Amino acid sequence: MALNYDKGHLSKVERGERSASPELARRCDAFLGANGELQRLVVRPATGADTTQTPATPSLRLVRRREVLAAGTSALIDLGLQLGSQPSSAADPLLASFRVQFDQLRKLGQSTAPKALLPLLETQTRTVAALAADTPSATRAPALLLASRFAEFTGWMAQEAGDSGAALGWTGEAAELARAGGDPYLASYALVRRALVTFYGGDAAGTVALARQAQSDGLPPRIRGLAAQREAQGHALVGDERDCLSSLDRARELLDSDDARNGAEPVIGTTHVSDPAAMTTGWCLHDLGRPKAAAEILDRECRRLPPHALRTRARYGVRRALAHAASGEVDHACAIAGELLEVMAAVPSATVNSDVRYLARELSRFRSSQAVRDLQPALARVLAPAHG
Repeated sequence: MALNYDKGHLSKVERGERSASPELARRCDAFLGANGELQRLVVRPATGADTTQTPATPSLRLVRRREVLAAGTSALIDLGLQLGSQPSSAADPLLASFRVQFDQLRKLGQSTAPKALLPLLETQTRTVAALAADTPSATRAPALLLASRFAEFTGWMAQEAGDSGAALGWTGEAAELARAGGDPYLASYALVRRALVTFYGGDAAGTVALARQAQSDGLPPRIRGLAAQREAQGHALVGDERDCLSSLDRARELLDSDDARNGAEPVIGTTHVSDPAAMTTGWCLHDLGRPKAAAEILDRECRRLPPHALRTRARYGVRRALAHAASGEVDHACAIAGELLEVMAAVPSATVNSDVRYLARELSRFRSSQAVRDLQPALARVLAPAHG
């Protein structure tokens, strides 16, 4: 049937003998065109995602804005930034080297466990910030801006490792370093990053509020487009189809603009998804209770992902498997998931695990399926505490 649920189960829900799950409410919303009204009647269970934890932010011991501007070598030593004093003539080639390293680390983040990468990222962020402090004021800005990008990427890897408190802390440091370097815009992108933490925590209202703050007219189109995408995801969480689709239209227009495509390097946001608005549309359609439409888009967009981008392939591939499972295509969903779960042993992700949990719950309705039974060991390995 249209909802892909057993009639006996639906009868029990109708008689009040069973509670409706958020997934069932979502699909009923879509089928009846209720725009989230039924979802709002269902209490969402805790996701169990690691990203909902918000431990106290550790002392990052980074160079703060005022300390960088003071450019005192003794202050750097007090902060634990033990970088030998570099002659100003060495700053440019050093900076170029760090820029290459940033691209390499970003690529490495696609195929390496985030916890393994974090110590190196933290060290590189501190080192580039220290280089900025030892650079004459006239040429300091590029080093500060590169340090801010290192800090922003460190925050993303912290979230992938399941430490949302550290993720927010590093994102805040990135904004401070960017402002010190003369870039007022990265602070707005930091709102988009913060909205990702609230999104994975299941806070739809917080996600929408943060994303809207990053869409003022004076901001670069790419940041506004990425913020509109995040807003759409927040609306989809509560089944608000009208506002979700409106935000997606806005994101598509902004991200397709020449200014967004030809912006400054390094690129803000994903570099491996060729059409972010289309991929996000597929993501949102599942949350809006339209899994068949979601699967069609995600099938197409996932085929366009580069082979080396393992983390990105896992992120959207698991969502693709989830959409197929929700559409009743259980064997196909298990085939997709089977390949991806093996990849996730190399690139564990606290955020992707939230969808793996949803997938496990969706497949639990089909315990008689041999494909589901065969997939259970791989699901259990990924969701074991050691992999969280």
